[in-house]
Amino acid sequence: MKCPICKKEVTDMKYRPFCSKRCADIDLGNWFTEQYTVEAVDLDEQEVEELTTALEEQQRD
Repeated sequence: MKCPICKKEVTDMKYRPFCSKRCADIDLGNWFTEQYTVEAVDLDEQEVEELTTALEEQQRD
């Protein structure tokens, strides 16, 4: 497995999937500075109600 930041081979499983704490910290910094993003999906009212109902049912089980 190669580190997604520096592309070195990952040998220490402590920081997997990164090769080191440095690369793990760089990745975390990328999230904090919004260099990575996750696209938001707008839900309509019916979808929100369906998800709420499904969550409530799951919590009862």
